[in-house]
Amino acid sequence: MGTLIGAIGIGGVLLVPLLTLVTGMGVHVAIASAMFSYLFTGIVGAAEYARRGTVQWRTGLWLCLGGMPGAYVGALTTWMLPSSVLEVVIGSLVFASGIKAMRPASTEGLTPRDVHPALLLVIGVVTGFGSAITGTGGPLVLVPILLALKVAPLAAVGLSQIIQIPIAILATWGNVSFGHVDFKVGLMLSVLLVLGVIIGARIAHQVSKQALTKVIAVALLGAGAAMLAKVAGFIG
Repeated sequence: MGTLIGAIGIGGVLLVPLLTLVTGMGVHVAIASAMFSYLFTGIVGAAEYARRGTVQWRTGLWLCLGGMPGAYVGALTTWMLPSSVLEVVIGSLVFASGIKAMRPASTEGLTPRDVHPALLLVIGVVTGFGSAITGTGGPLVLVPILLALKVAPLAAVGLSQIIQIPIAILATWGNVSFGHVDFKVGLMLSVLLVLGVIIGARIAHQVSKQALTKVIAVALLGAGAAMLAKVAGFIG
Protein backbone atom coordinates (compact mmCIF):
# COMPACT_ATOMS: atom_id res chain seq x y z
CA MET A 1 0.00 0.00 0.00
CA GLY A 2 2.89 2.33 0.69
CA THR A 3 4.25 1.65 -2.79
CA LEU A 4 0.86 2.50 -4.29
CA ILE A 5 0.70 5.75 -2.30
CA GLY A 6 4.16 6.73 -3.53
CA ALA A 7 3.54 5.74 -7.15
CA ILE A 8 -0.03 6.81 -7.84
CA GLY A 9 -1.07 8.63 -4.68
CA ILE A 10 -3.78 6.03 -4.05
CA GLY A 11 -3.27 3.07 -1.77
CA GLY A 12 -4.50 4.20 1.60
CA VAL A 13 -8.02 3.28 0.55
CA LEU A 14 -7.01 -0.36 1.01
CA LEU A 15 -5.65 0.23 4.51
CA VAL A 16 -8.90 0.72 6.43
CA PRO A 17 -10.69 -2.31 4.91
CA LEU A 18 -7.69 -4.55 5.67
CA LEU A 19 -7.41 -3.29 9.23
CA THR A 20 -11.07 -4.11 9.85
CA LEU A 21 -10.95 -7.49 8.09
CA VAL A 22 -7.60 -8.79 9.32
CA THR A 23 -7.41 -7.37 12.84
CA GLY A 24 -11.10 -7.00 13.64
CA MET A 25 -10.56 -3.34 14.49
CA GLY A 26 -13.66 -1.15 14.39
CA VAL A 27 -13.94 1.00 11.27
CA HIS A 28 -13.93 4.27 13.23
CA VAL A 29 -10.68 3.49 15.06
CA ALA A 30 -9.17 2.04 11.87
CA ILE A 31 -9.89 5.31 10.04
CA ALA A 32 -8.42 7.38 12.88
CA SER A 33 -5.26 5.26 13.14
CA ALA A 34 -4.74 5.23 9.38
CA MET A 35 -5.10 9.02 9.23
CA PHE A 36 -2.30 9.37 11.79
CA SER A 37 0.02 7.15 9.73
CA TYR A 38 -0.49 9.36 6.65
CA LEU A 39 1.39 12.17 8.39
CA PHE A 40 4.59 10.21 7.84
CA THR A 41 3.81 9.01 4.31
CA GLY A 42 3.00 12.61 3.39
CA ILE A 43 6.29 13.95 4.72
CA VAL A 44 8.37 11.30 2.97
CA GLY A 45 6.31 11.36 -0.23
CA ALA A 46 6.51 15.16 -0.48
CA ALA A 47 10.28 15.02 0.04
CA GLU A 48 10.72 12.35 -2.65
CA TYR A 49 8.67 14.25 -5.22
CA ALA A 50 10.22 17.63 -4.31
CA ARG A 51 13.68 16.15 -4.74
CA ARG A 52 12.72 15.28 -8.31
CA GLY A 53 11.20 18.71 -8.97
CA THR A 54 7.62 17.42 -9.28
CA VAL A 55 5.98 19.51 -6.54
CA GLN A 56 4.30 22.88 -7.12
CA TRP A 57 4.56 24.36 -3.62
CA ARG A 58 2.46 27.47 -4.25
CA THR A 59 -0.43 25.40 -5.57
CA GLY A 60 -0.01 22.96 -2.71
CA LEU A 61 -0.28 25.79 -0.18
CA TRP A 62 -3.74 26.77 -1.44
CA LEU A 63 -4.87 23.16 -1.34
CA CYS A 64 -3.55 22.72 2.20
CA LEU A 65 -5.28 25.88 3.45
CA GLY A 66 -8.58 24.43 2.31
CA GLY A 67 -7.75 20.91 3.43
CA MET A 68 -7.14 21.73 7.09
CA PRO A 69 -10.64 22.89 8.14
CA GLY A 70 -12.19 20.25 5.89
CA ALA A 71 -10.21 17.50 7.66
CA TYR A 72 -11.19 18.68 11.14
CA VAL A 73 -14.89 18.81 10.29
CA GLY A 74 -14.57 15.46 8.54
CA ALA A 75 -13.12 13.87 11.68
CA LEU A 76 -16.07 15.13 13.70
CA THR A 77 -18.50 13.77 11.11
CA THR A 78 -16.80 10.36 11.10
CA TRP A 79 -17.66 9.66 14.73
CA MET A 80 -21.30 10.60 14.09
CA LEU A 81 -21.85 8.15 11.22
CA PRO A 82 -22.58 4.38 11.39
CA SER A 83 -19.83 2.04 10.14
CA SER A 84 -21.94 0.75 7.25
CA VAL A 85 -22.52 4.27 5.97
CA LEU A 86 -18.79 5.02 6.03
CA GLU A 87 -18.00 1.85 4.08
CA VAL A 88 -20.62 2.61 1.41
CA VAL A 89 -19.29 6.16 1.05
CA ILE A 90 -15.71 4.93 0.67
CA GLY A 91 -16.56 2.21 -1.85
CA SER A 92 -18.80 4.42 -3.98
CA LEU A 93 -16.24 7.23 -4.07
CA VAL A 94 -13.43 4.93 -5.09
CA PHE A 95 -15.40 3.15 -7.83
CA ALA A 96 -16.76 6.39 -9.31
CA SER A 97 -13.27 7.85 -9.34
CA GLY A 98 -11.98 4.82 -11.20
CA ILE A 99 -14.64 5.15 -13.89
CA LYS A 100 -13.75 8.81 -14.31
CA ALA A 101 -10.04 8.07 -14.56
CA MET A 102 -10.64 5.40 -17.23
CA ARG A 103 -12.08 7.93 -19.65
CA PRO A 104 -9.70 9.16 -22.35
CA ALA A 105 -7.83 12.20 -21.11
CA SER A 106 -6.96 15.31 -23.07
CA THR A 107 -3.58 15.19 -24.73
CA GLU A 108 -2.80 18.63 -23.30
CA GLY A 109 -2.20 18.38 -19.57
CA LEU A 110 -2.50 21.57 -17.54
CA THR A 111 0.05 22.61 -14.97
CA PRO A 112 -1.20 23.09 -11.41
CA ARG A 113 -0.59 26.84 -11.82
CA ASP A 114 -3.45 26.97 -14.34
CA VAL A 115 -6.03 26.22 -11.61
CA HIS A 116 -7.45 29.35 -9.90
CA PRO A 117 -6.54 29.73 -6.18
CA ALA A 118 -10.23 30.04 -5.19
CA LEU A 119 -10.96 26.71 -6.87
CA LEU A 120 -7.92 25.18 -5.18
CA LEU A 121 -9.29 26.23 -1.78
CA VAL A 122 -12.63 24.56 -2.53
CA ILE A 123 -10.87 21.43 -3.76
CA GLY A 124 -8.80 21.44 -0.58
CA VAL A 125 -11.91 21.60 1.63
CA VAL A 126 -13.56 18.76 -0.27
CA THR A 127 -10.37 16.70 -0.14
CA GLY A 128 -9.86 17.27 3.58
CA PHE A 129 -13.44 16.42 4.48
CA GLY A 130 -13.70 13.40 2.19
CA SER A 131 -10.34 12.03 3.31
CA ALA A 132 -11.10 12.35 7.02
CA ILE A 133 -14.41 10.50 6.84
CA THR A 134 -13.00 7.70 4.69
CA GLY A 135 -9.51 7.31 6.17
CA THR A 136 -7.86 7.68 2.78
CA GLY A 137 -5.41 10.45 3.55
CA GLY A 138 -6.03 12.89 0.70
CA PRO A 139 -4.72 11.41 -2.57
CA LEU A 140 -7.81 9.28 -3.24
CA VAL A 141 -10.01 12.37 -3.36
CA LEU A 142 -7.53 14.87 -4.78
CA VAL A 143 -5.96 12.91 -7.64
CA PRO A 144 -9.24 12.14 -9.48
CA ILE A 145 -10.35 15.79 -9.13
CA LEU A 146 -7.09 17.11 -10.57
CA LEU A 147 -7.16 14.55 -13.38
CA ALA A 148 -10.70 15.68 -14.22
CA LEU A 149 -9.32 19.24 -14.49
CA LYS A 150 -6.74 17.91 -16.98
CA VAL A 151 -3.77 18.37 -14.64
CA ALA A 152 -0.90 16.06 -15.62
CA PRO A 153 -0.95 12.80 -13.59
CA LEU A 154 2.56 13.14 -12.14
CA ALA A 155 1.87 16.71 -11.00
CA ALA A 156 -1.42 15.57 -9.44
CA VAL A 157 0.29 12.79 -7.51
CA GLY A 158 2.99 15.20 -6.33
CA LEU A 159 0.37 17.56 -4.89
CA SER A 160 -1.43 14.64 -3.29
CA GLN A 161 1.71 13.87 -1.30
CA ILE A 162 1.80 17.37 0.18
CA ILE A 163 -1.84 17.54 1.19
CA GLN A 164 -1.52 14.38 3.29
CA ILE A 165 0.45 16.30 5.92
CA PRO A 166 -2.05 18.99 7.04
CA ILE A 167 -5.00 16.63 6.58
CA ALA A 168 -3.36 14.01 8.80
CA ILE A 169 -2.55 16.58 11.50
CA LEU A 170 -6.00 18.17 11.63
CA ALA A 171 -7.88 14.89 11.27
CA THR A 172 -5.82 13.32 14.07
CA TRP A 173 -6.52 16.32 16.27
CA GLY A 174 -10.21 15.92 15.55
CA ASN A 175 -10.15 12.16 16.10
CA VAL A 176 -8.43 12.57 19.48
CA SER A 177 -10.99 15.22 20.45
CA PHE A 178 -14.09 13.31 19.34
CA GLY A 179 -13.05 9.66 19.49
CA HIS A 180 -9.94 7.48 19.75
CA VAL A 181 -6.67 6.97 17.85
CA ASP A 182 -4.56 3.82 18.27
CA PHE A 183 -1.16 5.51 18.04
CA LYS A 184 0.73 2.22 18.47
CA VAL A 185 -0.92 0.74 15.39
CA GLY A 186 -0.47 4.03 13.53
CA LEU A 187 3.28 4.11 14.20
CA MET A 188 3.74 0.47 13.23
CA LEU A 189 1.93 1.08 9.96
CA SER A 190 3.95 4.23 9.29
CA VAL A 191 7.29 2.44 9.27
CA LEU A 192 6.27 0.01 6.53
CA LEU A 193 4.19 2.51 4.56
CA VAL A 194 7.11 4.95 4.40
CA LEU A 195 9.40 2.28 2.93
CA GLY A 196 6.80 1.60 0.26
CA VAL A 197 6.37 5.31 -0.52
CA ILE A 198 10.08 5.67 -1.29
CA ILE A 199 9.90 2.76 -3.73
CA GLY A 200 6.67 3.98 -5.30
CA ALA A 201 7.96 7.51 -5.88
CA ARG A 202 10.87 6.13 -7.87
CA ILE A 203 8.53 3.98 -9.97
CA ALA A 204 6.23 6.93 -10.73
CA HIS A 205 9.06 8.95 -12.27
CA GLN A 206 10.05 6.12 -14.59
CA VAL A 207 6.73 5.32 -16.29
CA SER A 208 4.76 7.22 -18.92
CA LYS A 209 1.86 9.58 -18.14
CA GLN A 210 -0.60 7.28 -19.92
CA ALA A 211 0.56 4.22 -18.01
CA LEU A 212 0.36 6.07 -14.70
CA THR A 213 -3.22 7.17 -15.40
CA LYS A 214 -4.29 3.63 -16.31
CA VAL A 215 -2.74 2.16 -13.17
CA ILE A 216 -4.57 4.75 -11.07
CA ALA A 217 -7.89 3.90 -12.76
CA VAL A 218 -7.51 0.12 -12.36
CA ALA A 219 -6.52 0.48 -8.70
CA LEU A 220 -9.58 2.65 -8.01
CA LEU A 221 -12.01 0.32 -9.77
CA GLY A 222 -10.67 -2.76 -8.01
CA ALA A 223 -10.67 -1.21 -4.54
CA GLY A 224 -14.12 0.32 -4.97
CA ALA A 225 -15.69 -2.90 -6.23
CA ALA A 226 -14.16 -4.90 -3.35
CA MET A 227 -15.46 -2.52 -0.71
CA LEU A 228 -18.97 -2.36 -2.13
CA ALA A 229 -19.05 -6.16 -2.39
CA LYS A 230 -18.01 -6.41 1.26
CA VAL A 231 -20.80 -4.10 2.35
CA ALA A 232 -23.27 -6.11 0.25
CA GLY A 233 -22.21 -9.25 2.10
CA PHE A 234 -20.30 -10.99 -0.66
CA ILE A 235 -16.98 -10.62 1.18
CA GLY A 236 -16.27 -11.15 4.87
